[in-house]
Amino acid sequence: MRQSANHRPGANIKNMYRRVFWVLAASLSTAAASDVRIVEEIVAKVNGDIITRGEIEHTRQQIEGDMRQQGLSGAKLQQAMRDKGGDALRDQIDQLLLVQKAKDLNLDVDSEVTKRMAEIQVQSKITDPDKFHEFIREETGMSFEDFKQQMKNQLLTQRVIGQEISSRISIPEAEKRKYYEAHKNDFMRQEQVFLQQILVSTEGKTPEQVAAAEKKAKDLSARARRGEKFTDLVLTNSDDLETARNGGELPPFKRGQLLKQIEDVVFKEKKGYVTDPIRVPNGFLILRVQERFEPGLPTYEEVADQIADRMAMPEMQPKVRAYLTKLRQEAFLEIKAGYVDSGAAPGKDTAWKDVAQLKPQTITKEEVAAKKRKKKLLFIPIPGTSAASKPTGNSTTAPANSPGTAPPATTPAPSNP
Repeated sequence: MRQSANHRPGANIKNMYRRVFWVLAASLSTAAASDVRIVEEIVAKVNGDIITRGEIEHTRQQIEGDMRQQGLSGAKLQQAMRDKGGDALRDQIDQLLLVQKAKDLNLDVDSEVTKRMAEIQVQSKITDPDKFHEFIREETGMSFEDFKQQMKNQLLTQRVIGQEISSRISIPEAEKRKYYEAHKNDFMRQEQVFLQQILVSTEGKTPEQVAAAEKKAKDLSARARRGEKFTDLVLTNSDDLETARNGGELPPFKRGQLLKQIEDVVFKEKKGYVTDPIRVPNGFLILRVQERFEPGLPTYEEVADQIADRMAMPEMQPKVRAYLTKLRQEAFLEIKAGYVDSGAAPGKDTAWKDVAQLKPQTITKEEVAAKKRKKKLLFIPIPGTSAASKPTGNSTTAPANSPGTAPPATTPAPSNP
């Protein structure tokens, strides 16, 4: 007698696996659908890269921070943010285009990034990598990798502008001299000195430790005089972390602003002079004269570079803007409705053309585990079943959007550690 399909060998096992699979798939899909949330919104696509709403907000915060440092607050700050806050998307697009151009030009700043990160680590006096990464997060509000990438992007941007624009601006010598003669009052100087310092602290130290600190300070002074780079000595030896971050640089001083024992030395020495250790209340101070200006009008040769920068600036800004407009015209660029690029190229179609986007599932440890279990179930061998009859997955089709409405493009939330 012929057996029915449900009673053939292996049929019970096959049906059991199928029931388990579809029950699990349905329950997982239901749970995921109930926990869908938009974590980040893509607002622009620039060639192969994207810009998110979070990045725009971060740029706006930086703009606001710069304005606060300039002393703006209250109604003036609000007005300035209305004027400049609209440039946040433009600035993000600018940087992406310049970084992409740097790649096209095969520009490499990795060694400079490594050097600068090493300098920051030396200044922080943190040798443990994990603790240093946490230090960066606390100081900047960014992960170590994000901070490092931001630094790289800034250096690449500067390199492209320097190579493609600045190097091609030439101010004739006659025009620079003419500018000097017409603006002499702008270059008049008061007597002042620019210094770098190394501080070897004696705070809380025993007499023996103070003696060791003095010996160290004398050694550092001798090394600097023998030609070792003062900035490097600052980074590895100065106990004043605040100035060590800037290579030991101090603000300019006029006469009467320094201790007399220091003033008597630094105001009579030339650029590059390194002092003997000077005893101060909190330690031993080693100073280097970075620059010293006599009162009066400097010579043309002394300010020629400064004049060139001043004269190039009005020409630089429109040239940079024109260059970025050209990059926009050549780029694949789409911007979501509701966001405006204040540096848009005239006539460039940047309309968002995505018809629909799937909303991502929130990624949690439980869902990751569920996905793994689901994948295992998909590949359980079922006796007597061909590959064509196996389930191909539990992908579900996102619900259609209401007519005329395109959902925000999104990126999935990162998994919890």
